[in-house]
Order: sequence, then C-alpha cells, then structure tokens
Amino acid sequence: MVPVPLSRLQPSPAEEIEAWPYLDEGVLLKTRSRKVCMTCHFFRHHPGPECIPLLTCHLHHALIAHGEHLTHRCQGWTDDMVRQRG
Repeated sequence: MVPVPLSRLQPSPAEEIEAWPYLDEGVLLKTRSRKVCMTCHFFRHHPGPECIPLLTCHLHHALIAHGEHLTHRCQGWTDDMVRQRG
C-alpha cells in the first residue's frame, strides 16, 4: 500500500465530517496488538458539535465510534509516518 500524502488526508472545507458514516463490523476487526485505529496513519480527531471530538478514518472517510479506536483496526492499517521516521 502506498502512503497517502498528509495534504490529501485533510477534508476539504466544504466537506462536513459530521455527515460521514460510521465504520461498521464489516470493516473493523478486533485486535489485541498495537495495530489499532489510534496508531494508524489515517486516524485523526476533529472538534465536533459541543466540543466532543469526532474520531475519523481518512482512508475510509468514515467516523469511528468512541472506544473502538483502541480495540479495532481495518485491513488498511498502516503505521504512522512520524513513528516510521523516528
């Protein structure tokens, strides 16, 4: 898998992240390793309504339910570029 440049991971100003669908069990896999959504290159969090953070996957352009970012991943998981570079 080729890493996506960070500039392409940012939603466009017209794009409403709140309207993104949630990832479901068909995409998310339970895992007990460090390979979870929170450690993935595509994971981001954004301020949502009433300052409640929205957890997002920019690979799937979807929201991640709170808590699932700590225990789940998808087949597209890739290591964060910052950690790869050291």
